[in-house]
Amino acid sequence: MIIVNATIVSDADSIRAMQPAIAEMEKASQAEAGCEDYTFSVELNNPDVLRITERWVDMAALQNHFSLPHMAMFQKAMAANPPKEVSAHFYEATEVPGPGS
Repeated sequence: MIIVNATIVSDADSIRAMQPAIAEMEKASQAEAGCEDYTFSVELNNPDVLRITERWVDMAALQNHFSLPHMAMFQKAMAANPPKEVSAHFYEATEVPGPGS
């Protein structure tokens, strides 16, 4: 399983301007083959930080994700509302039972 933890540091107005693209990106990504989770969130204590949490069955599914039209649309929205910083971390993971499972 591949886990992606990404952040976009921007400002609240730019994040609001990007909301239609964010909503489409989230919905379309969740419908992709190999996507187990794809969620955007704004930090409660810092509304200038947008977080993206993703879970993919494998790297091939994630690689395919980067080539799809909704990714290009999202990139265009980001270009129109340039972020101050973007970071993404990719992890190969194995799910383990949580406490009490």
